[in-house]
Amino acid sequence: MSMMKKIEIDGKEVAFRASAAIPRIYRLKFQRDIYKDLAALEKAIGDNSEEVSNLDMFSLEMFENIAYIMAKHADPSIPDTPEEWLDEFNTFSIYQVLPKIIELWGLNMKTDVEAKKNLMQLTGK
Repeated sequence: MSMMKKIEIDGKEVAFRASAAIPRIYRLKFQRDIYKDLAALEKAIGDNSEEVSNLDMFSLEMFENIAYIMAKHADPSIPDTPEEWLDEFNTFSIYQVLPKIIELWGLNMKTDVEAKKNLMQLTGK
C-alpha cells in the first residue's frame, strides 16, 4: 500500500508518493539509507527555522534526493535526474517541503505497521 500527498512548490502542485519500495529505490539510486538520512534531516532542521537549523550542503542534497525519489515514484514522467527535476522550480524551500515529506513518510510507515498487525490477527500468527 502506498500513500500520496500533493505539496505546493513554487506555485505548482507536486505529487509525492511513499511506499515500501522507496527505501530500495533510494538505496539503488543513491547508495544511501533513507531511514538514516530522514532522521538526520529531521534533527538538522530543528524547529523548521532557518535561523537555528544545522543544515549543510550535504543535508540539502540529501533532502533534494529524497524529495526527487518520492516525486518520481508518484509521477514517472518526471525527468530522470534530480538536477533536471529541480530545474523546473525557481525556489524549493526545505523548511516548507521537508516537514510534509516526513509527515507523508510517517503516515505510510503507520499504515504498513497496522496492515501487518491486522494480517497477523487474521492468520493467527
